[in-house]
Amino acid sequence: MNHLTVGQRAPLSNLAIDDTAPITLKFTRQSPIEMDISCFALDAAGKLINDDYMVFYNQPTSPCGQIKLTHYEAQPTANKGIQAEFEVNLSKLAANIDSLFFVLSADTPLNQIQSLEIGIWQQSQKAQAEYQAADFAQQQASMLMQLYRKSGVWRVANVAQGFNGGLAAIVQHFGGDVEEGKNETTASPAPQPSKINTSKIPLEKVMLEKAPKLVNLAKKATISLEKRQLQQLTAKVALVLDATGSMNRQYKEGRVQEVVNRLLPLAVSFDDDQALDCWAFGEHCSYLGEVGLNNYADFIDTVQGGCRKWELGARTNNEAGVMKAVTDFYQNDGLNVPVYILFISDGGVRDTRGITKIMTEAAKLPIFWQFVGLGGRSYGILKDLDDMTGRLLDNCSFFELDDLDDVSEEALYENMLEEFPSWLKEARDIGLIAK
Repeated sequence: MNHLTVGQRAPLSNLAIDDTAPITLKFTRQSPIEMDISCFALDAAGKLINDDYMVFYNQPTSPCGQIKLTHYEAQPTANKGIQAEFEVNLSKLAANIDSLFFVLSADTPLNQIQSLEIGIWQQSQKAQAEYQAADFAQQQASMLMQLYRKSGVWRVANVAQGFNGGLAAIVQHFGGDVEEGKNETTASPAPQPSKINTSKIPLEKVMLEKAPKLVNLAKKATISLEKRQLQQLTAKVALVLDATGSMNRQYKEGRVQEVVNRLLPLAVSFDDDQALDCWAFGEHCSYLGEVGLNNYADFIDTVQGGCRKWELGARTNNEAGVMKAVTDFYQNDGLNVPVYILFISDGGVRDTRGITKIMTEAAKLPIFWQFVGLGGRSYGILKDLDDMTGRLLDNCSFFELDDLDDVSEEALYENMLEEFPSWLKEARDIGLIAK
């Protein structure tokens, strides 16, 4: 049986779970307080499909019949006992259901719970996650376990991300409606992270004043940032661009410039300098400088003479070289805040051993790598890094796009920020980032 630690993610197939057959999730608790366990079916933007897709004691079956609460015990108990069992049939869910979030909530702080276990069963028990009182602190709600699609594959994540407010706040967090008197929980705002910079100017206001063409992007980025409580985060942001020969079409048609445009709102939100660092790579790599509100327009066609004139040697793949250069750059800079890196590639990746070594060492640093496959194939180790063992913690994620125009801006930000919050939490827990 597999034990899922907080922050761990894995394809269901790695846990010997067949996503074409029904799965049962059993919640066993020892608790002196009343608590609720609910399942939310969400779309690609992280929003509740509709209110009927919140499955809980008062609404035990989803409209499609593929998510069922088959057992529920409401009363607290001094002994361990099964509180809830959910049965889900992932292969029969509608295509617009992108994830299932299993949520714990109560009217009082969850740290009064003595223990909670989640078992994932399919004929036999395949995986288990365990939580103690210290995992919940003073929070009244916690998003515990997520089943989600990624690149067409169903995966599981032990998220354990909490905030105050109970069930009503969770419903509102996922975009649902809370009717007065529908439940006893009173909604309250999610708490802000500790040691936040409350002096930050709202992102939309900054863009309106300095880059009005990006205001719509800023609005969509803000939604994703607020949902993950990242709007006050201070971090460095970097962009690494594949400039090999096979990327010529992406540059020519303006898609790489569009990546710059879409990433900039995150940089403006996170970075005190309101800019991101940019690298390009072929056989060699080159630091292109900072991209900010004053120079982002046509950056790709103007910086250092434009992309055709970048001094990168042969336009062949050397991902390991640029990864080493970027890591060294931020180590020399002091790494006093976390770093978010968006790494664009169209595949043809080589030097698997070199990349594995660098990423294993980089896992000891406060650096998160978001790899994006753009219009290519043969992503190799970049696609497999998500599940690579031997690292201090999972420091990267990967998703691929056939075409940047195929995904909405909202969905792109959701993908870009999907695993970053869980990495931040784990990095803080082990002391890589100051709390």
